[in-house]
Amino acid sequence: MSSDANTPVLRNCIRLPLAEDELLEVTAKAKDYAIMHGAAMRSKTAFSPDSLNFAPFVLVPSSFPRKEFEKAVALQPIINRLMHNVAHDEEFITTTLAETIKVDEFTANLFNIYRKVLAHGFTQAYSIGLLRSDYMAHVSEGCAIKQVEINTVASSFAGIATQLVPQQKFVLSEMGHADKLHNMPDNNALAGLCDGMVKAWDIYAKPKAVILFIIEDVSYNICDQRFHEFYIRETYPHIKVLRRTLTEVHREGKLGQSKELLLGSQEVAVIYFRAGYEPGHYHSQAEWDARYLMETSLAIKCPSIHYHLAGTKKVQQALAQPAVLERFINDPEEIKAVGKIFTGLYSLDDNEAGNASYEMALRTPERFVLKPQREGGGNNVYGVDIPDALKRMSRVERSAWILMDLIHPPLTKGYMVRPGGDMPPQIVDMVSELGIFGVVIGDAEHIVHNYQAGHMLRTKLSTANEGGVAAGLGALDSPYLIDSDDEDEQK
Repeated sequence: MSSDANTPVLRNCIRLPLAEDELLEVTAKAKDYAIMHGAAMRSKTAFSPDSLNFAPFVLVPSSFPRKEFEKAVALQPIINRLMHNVAHDEEFITTTLAETIKVDEFTANLFNIYRKVLAHGFTQAYSIGLLRSDYMAHVSEGCAIKQVEINTVASSFAGIATQLVPQQKFVLSEMGHADKLHNMPDNNALAGLCDGMVKAWDIYAKPKAVILFIIEDVSYNICDQRFHEFYIRETYPHIKVLRRTLTEVHREGKLGQSKELLLGSQEVAVIYFRAGYEPGHYHSQAEWDARYLMETSLAIKCPSIHYHLAGTKKVQQALAQPAVLERFINDPEEIKAVGKIFTGLYSLDDNEAGNASYEMALRTPERFVLKPQREGGGNNVYGVDIPDALKRMSRVERSAWILMDLIHPPLTKGYMVRPGGDMPPQIVDMVSELGIFGVVIGDAEHIVHNYQAGHMLRTKLSTANEGGVAAGLGALDSPYLIDSDDEDEQK
């Protein structure tokens, strides 16, 4: 992510830099607050199941345009409905991914499960989507939000993001800025997503059935996952939560007489995938067999296989074409509103349009980011690295990727606090990405629940391309809403 000297800097919520003694004291408090309130992760470099590091965080909340935040929140139910309709359009998914599955083995394996499930008919008509739509403000359009991506599987950090608001409010209050707290929107992301799972459990209507979390072999982002589990257990103590890897489901799982999913003697009502979105989660055919077993079961999946495929970058690229949006949204005003959040997304298929995109990327690579069909961060290719990456691909291989206009967000200045980082932390230039969570539940004909469910903010150094916190490149944050016509906020 490059930024030039002309990139605007948003007003900070308080005047920076802080005096060193105040900065040292409040940073030490914030670190302890984070650990004691579960804004934490297991270390990837010194892993132990018995210890935690605080998750990287920004000391005080980063500014974000209020009007654009409110726009993103208002749009989420429309985005939810759009993705639900896409997931249930067999022809669209099949056509859109036709070239990709020839060259992307992972997407092809997912699609193969989809095809087999379709052939036998869906055992469970209902699906639940716990979605997250990610945005950056784009300076060349007056800081209007542009969608970075839509996540339909393992949309993470609702648990920890919910903790960041009170943490940053505590920091501001400790420094005598309690008058600023009203500009930090409440965030009930954890409750919003967990209540969605429970609504799906209610639809399943078996009082002794459990909710199953599908997890990685090693969970670094353990607090975020456990917050979901513990919230459900504390708020709905009659509902049991199990955690299993794909490997364990293969070993323990089977279908009952009515195709109910059984783990031992326990029937599963809802399956929440926090793993299964990248090739490394499938060590052998056993894990793919476990995924197929779950997809053919009566359990309500989050996401079901068609929702998972609807979240691929290739589908996102197809949706950015206005004529395609009309297939899924009826209201002209909604089509217009959603169309405005899309940035330029281009196919790289071996056809006239794809070849034109290829040539465009070679001519002006600094304008673009190259994205594969992957979740989890760390997979994209940026700017000057794009030509070499493209030239190494065959014409057919290119169709597994899409090209996207690079978004140029405004800068903020702040302190990024990381485990083992400098004390006191240095003031740095940063950029932020806003994620809005959504819940949608329904079948092919009807949506029964659809709501916006909270938010998160990830902030990274302005010089960093990738911003994933779990991938170790960004920091957790929350928005401080500012108006373009505000008086100077830095008093």
